[in-house]
Amino acid sequence: MRSYEKITALYERLSRDDELQGESNSIVNQKKILEEYASKNNLFNIIHFTDDGISGTQFDRPGFMAMMNGVNQGNIGCIIVKDMSRLGRDYLKVGQCMEILRQKGVRLIAINDNVDSFYKDDDFTPFRNIMNEWYARDTSRKIKSTFKAKGESGKHTGSSPLYGYIKDKDDKNQWIIDEKAAEVVRRIFHLTMDGKGPYAIARILEADKIDIPAYHQQKLGYGLHQSKVFEYPYRWCSSTIASILKKQEYLGHTVNFKTRKHFKDKKSKYVSEDNWFIFENTHEPIIDQETFDNVQRIRGNVKRYPDGWGEYHPLTGLMYCADCGSKMYVHRTSNYKNIPYYTCSAYTKVPCGTLCPSAHRIKAEVVLKLIQSTLQDIKKSLDEDNEAFLHSIQNEMEESEKMEMEKKKTRLTDSKNRLQELERLMCRIYEDMILEKIPNTRYEILNNQYETEQRELSKEIDGLEKAIKRYEKETDRAKKFIRLIERYDNFDELTPTIINEFVEKILIHERDRKGSQTANQKVEIYFNFIGNYEPPKEELSEEEMQKLREEEEKERVRKDRLHQNYLKRKANGKQKEYEDRYKEKREQLKQEKLKTLKKSGIPLNEYKRIEKNYPA
Repeated sequence: MRSYEKITALYERLSRDDELQGESNSIVNQKKILEEYASKNNLFNIIHFTDDGISGTQFDRPGFMAMMNGVNQGNIGCIIVKDMSRLGRDYLKVGQCMEILRQKGVRLIAINDNVDSFYKDDDFTPFRNIMNEWYARDTSRKIKSTFKAKGESGKHTGSSPLYGYIKDKDDKNQWIIDEKAAEVVRRIFHLTMDGKGPYAIARILEADKIDIPAYHQQKLGYGLHQSKVFEYPYRWCSSTIASILKKQEYLGHTVNFKTRKHFKDKKSKYVSEDNWFIFENTHEPIIDQETFDNVQRIRGNVKRYPDGWGEYHPLTGLMYCADCGSKMYVHRTSNYKNIPYYTCSAYTKVPCGTLCPSAHRIKAEVVLKLIQSTLQDIKKSLDEDNEAFLHSIQNEMEESEKMEMEKKKTRLTDSKNRLQELERLMCRIYEDMILEKIPNTRYEILNNQYETEQRELSKEIDGLEKAIKRYEKETDRAKKFIRLIERYDNFDELTPTIINEFVEKILIHERDRKGSQTANQKVEIYFNFIGNYEPPKEELSEEEMQKLREEEEKERVRKDRLHQNYLKRKANGKQKEYEDRYKEKREQLKQEKLKTLKKSGIPLNEYKRIEKNYPA
C-alpha cells in the first residue's frame, strides 16, 4: 500500500478513573481534538479506534488491538493520540509498542505532549511513560485504600449482594433476606444433607425451573449481567451449587478481601483464608452453623458415586477401617439379593492384603441398625433425665478428649522440633556441598527429601493447631448435641439427613472369627460434637444370657448341618446339579425383576443400564 493511501489512526481511550477529571477527557472531546489536528496537518484517510471505560494498564483493549493489527498488516501509516497516557499506563509495554511503530515506519503523534516521531526523538518520552504508569499505580493505591477502609470497617465491599439477599432500601450497606432466593439456598443445603451432590442438585433445580442466580438478580436490578439475554435461565451449573455451599455469608457474616486485583491486569486472584476479614453476625443468617458445618464435612468426604443401580449409599464417606484408617467402599453381593456391604479399600489394593491384613467386611444393614438403635437409646436416656445425661456425656468427653488433646499437643511439639531440625540439616548439607564434601547429586536428593518432609510437617502442624484451637473454643458441644437430638421426636426412620447430622465417622474392626455367622465385630460410632459415645446399657439377667447362648448354639448347629449336606452332595456327585438349580432359580428371579422394571415405564437407556449391571 502506498504511503498516501495508508490509514491515519485516531485513537481515543477513557477509563473510569479519567471520568473523574471531567469533560476534557471525554471520548467526544478527544475525537474533536484529534480530527482538528489531522485536518490542520493534512493527514487524511482517518479512522477512529476507541476504547471506552478500559484502564490504560490493560493492553488487551479491543480498539487498541484492532489498531495494532492494522499496523502489523502495514495498513496504518500514522497514529494520533491526545497524549501518551491514552496509549497506555505501563511504561514497558508502551515502550515496546513505540519500538514496533518505529520498525514498521509508523508515525506517532501525541498532541498535548508535543511528541511527533516524524521530526525528532523526544528524550523525555520514556520518563513521561514512567510518570503515566506512576499515575495509574497511585490512583489504584488510593482506590484500594478507600476500599480497604470500607472493608475493614465491616461493610460489604461487593457492588451487589450475595444470592439470597437484597440491599436494604434505608441502608444500602445492609443486606436483608430475599425470601424467594433464600428458600432455594436452604433447599440446596438440605439436599446436600440428604446425600445429593452438586450435579444432582443442579439437575433437580433445573427440572423445577428455578431461576439461576444471575437471572434472578437481573430481575431485581443487581449483578453484572444487566444487559445479558439468558438463553437458558434455569440451567444451573454444579460449580454454582458448590460455590453456594462454601459461602460463610449465609451464616450472617460479612467476609471481605477473598480476592485481590493488580492495577495492571485487573484479574482477580484468590487470597488464602487466613487473610480474609470476617465480621460475624452483621446480617440475618439463612443457614444455621450446625447445618453449615455438617455440609462442609460432607463435602470434604469421598465423592459419592452411584453404583450399578444408580443408588448413593448414605454411609459412603463415613466408614473407616479401624486398623489402617483407610476409607471403606460399598459393594453388593453377586447373587440376586444385591445386599450392600463395606470392605477396607486398602485391603483390595494389589498385592491384596499388603496394606491392610483383612477386609473388615460388614453388611451396611448391620451398621444402619446399630446407628438407629444407639440414637434411640440416647433419645430414651435424654427423655428420662436430661441433666444426668448431659453430665454423663460431659464426663466421658472430658476424659477421652483430654487424652486426645494431650496426644495432639505432644505431636505438635515434636513436629515443630523436627521442622527446626530440618532447617539445620538443610543448612549443613548445603555447606557440605559448597565445601565439596558431598556431590551435587547427593545434595539434590537429600534436599528434595527434606523439603518434602518440611511441606508435610507444615501441613500437619497447621491441622493440629486448628484442632487444638477449635477444642479450646468449643465448650458447649454436649449442649449442641442435645439440641440436635431434641429436634426429633423419634428415630423410627433413619434418613440420610439424620445420618449426616449426627454421624461424624464410623470405625470398623475385624471380626473375632472369620467366616462365622455368629462372630463378634466391634463398631465405633463417632457422633458430631461429642465423639465416640455409647449409652449405658442394662446388664442382662441370667435368663437373657442363657437365651443368647441357646440362640448361638442353634446357629452353630444350623451351620454345621449345612456343611454336612454340602459334604454329602459332593461325595454323591450331586453338588453340580445343586449349583445348576441355584443358578436357574437366580436367573428366574432376575428375569422377573427386570420384567417388573420394564413394566414400570422407565426409559429404555436406563433399563438397558440396569440389565447390564444386574448380576447374572
